[in-house]
Amino acid sequence: MNNNFDELIVSFMADQCGISGNFLSEGLALRLAANLKNLFTGGLLNPAGTGNETLAVFNRSVRGDQIYWLDRGHNDITENDFFDLMDGFVAHLNTTCYTGITGYEFHYTLYETGAFYKKHLDQFKTNSSRQFSMVMYLNPGWIAADGGELCIYPKGIAQLIAPMNGTSVFFKSNELEHEVLITHKPRMSITGWLKRD
Repeated sequence: MNNNFDELIVSFMADQCGISGNFLSEGLALRLAANLKNLFTGGLLNPAGTGNETLAVFNRSVRGDQIYWLDRGHNDITENDFFDLMDGFVAHLNTTCYTGITGYEFHYTLYETGAFYKKHLDQFKTNSSRQFSMVMYLNPGWIAADGGELCIYPKGIAQLIAPMNGTSVFFKSNELEHEVLITHKPRMSITGWLKRD
């Protein structure tokens, strides 16, 4: 597993954005996708806003995804397997890079057809606890015509990352502007942040 962790870290150090195709196992990615589909079918996803919990703004002309927060309190075996993976990654990151990460938060994310998220930074202006952003895609059979790319701007130059199943992305929350381009079919991921309080 450390090889997958290192792939994410080394590519991040080289280009402001770490990318790995194997951070999530295929089995875990499939189970997380199934959970997300069930949550959507059950009407449990909520519109995502911008800003923090006290200043949240809901504007679909800026951000059109729906989310559901993962929580160990759900006692869901798939979510707990994901958290076990993240615990291992945070321990490895802190040991090898001395990042001092003390926690994290993650949610399921669904962009329905036509949804997008305009360019932004992930760290709040009033709260600097978010240190690193992570996105892990859950989209089997994704092709270029499906759209929904993550557009990042390392050194101010646009770079597109397709939301291919199993691809994981890792970057500094306060440094890398990014946006989600219009998706032409439902687009799923786990999205979240490694935090230092």
